[in-house]
Amino acid sequence: MTTATDIRSPGYTRVIAPPGWSRWLVPPAALSIHLAIGQAYAWSVFKPPLEKAMDISGTGSALPFQLAIVMLGLSAAFGGTLVERRGPRWAMTVSLVCFSSGLLISALGAALGAYWLIVFGYGFVGGIGLGIGYISPVSTLIRWFPDRPGMATGFAIMGFGGGALIASPWTTQLLTWFGRDQSGVAETFLVMGVVYAVFMTVGVLLVRVPPPGWRPAGWEPSTKVTKLISTNDVSARDAIRTPQFWLLWIVLCFNVTAGIGILEKAAPMVTDFFKNTATPVTASAAAGFVAVLSAANMAGRIAWSSLSDVIGRKNMYRIYLGVGALAYVLVWSVGQTSKPLFILGAMVILSFYGGGFATVPAYLKDLFGTFQVGAIHGRLLTAWSVAGVAGPLIVNAIADAGKRRGETGPELYDTSFAIMITLLCVGFLANELIRPVAAKYHRQAEEPAVLVKGEPA
Repeated sequence: MTTATDIRSPGYTRVIAPPGWSRWLVPPAALSIHLAIGQAYAWSVFKPPLEKAMDISGTGSALPFQLAIVMLGLSAAFGGTLVERRGPRWAMTVSLVCFSSGLLISALGAALGAYWLIVFGYGFVGGIGLGIGYISPVSTLIRWFPDRPGMATGFAIMGFGGGALIASPWTTQLLTWFGRDQSGVAETFLVMGVVYAVFMTVGVLLVRVPPPGWRPAGWEPSTKVTKLISTNDVSARDAIRTPQFWLLWIVLCFNVTAGIGILEKAAPMVTDFFKNTATPVTASAAAGFVAVLSAANMAGRIAWSSLSDVIGRKNMYRIYLGVGALAYVLVWSVGQTSKPLFILGAMVILSFYGGGFATVPAYLKDLFGTFQVGAIHGRLLTAWSVAGVAGPLIVNAIADAGKRRGETGPELYDTSFAIMITLLCVGFLANELIRPVAAKYHRQAEEPAVLVKGEPA
């Protein structure tokens, strides 16, 4: 049986996979989009030159990134149902246009010395591209890989986490070539906007959806309900009325807040931590640290989400939140005296941060079924919008206040680290409260499964 989101518009018929199409071509299509929009995670490399060239604070230089994450969540929430209806190719095209345009507008803003244009271009316009692009392949991958949903979504969302692994050294090199003044920043934005547009086009052309009723050879849906896995579907409208949705919203929000607080401030943070030691961190080494965190973020998305197919989603989030809190304690207490421990703790936190993103679509599928899972995922990403503001704001505002008081080094981050540990503990408790969805929210079997004229239900 197909679902209402398998085929919803004539545009879908143009991207249905022909007989013999390999489902393993879909993850690379998703990766081409996510590796590009994952550039957002390298924003901290732009912070120092922007702060110096435009005379803005650390809090001010975080605004484009914060607005981009806000728009990511909002566009995913409001556009999720439309993405389900119009299909992945349409969504990827919208993402390409918005994300690349955002970089080009930012280039204009840097050239003119108009910081508000960078905030608008990168944050607002580019943020819409982030949101639509982020959710564009999720439901398609789950339908192609119903036997391994955690692994499948991990493949795609791995790209978003790994985007900075490419963007961080590339941005550093472009800024070295063009300069770190306004003109150099503008040229860097310009080149990135053009190159990413070409790269994302590959995904647009390659993506396909499975034919109606398709399933992997030899695989049959399980009727056994274990580890919170439900065989029933819940609509997006009903899903947001369940306590499970909001408990998972808290889990995602607090896990993201804890990770993004380090990620957005990564380059300045590692510099501050070891500024007064015998081995201070250079700008190039700080950019390398951002790349290392990106690698951990990327690896966690595929490794931990694949593990969740084995141990279950709830157990996986127990690890993300519980062990994540302990990793924060490690960085806070002994990381300031040891670079290896600082880097190791930060890598663990970022791997759990990325793994949480990659695992959540499969968690949603387990709780609410595959019907409108993309739309439900989009609504859940409003948690990312909140975390995208809260995480950087907590870390930057507290650090800026500390600098005004004359504080230096690790003491700039004492309070913010304590807050992050507390949030992870609260998220752990929220995950413990998640139970199977009540039957009253289940979609009734008599509802039509296909909404296309001429197609049987």
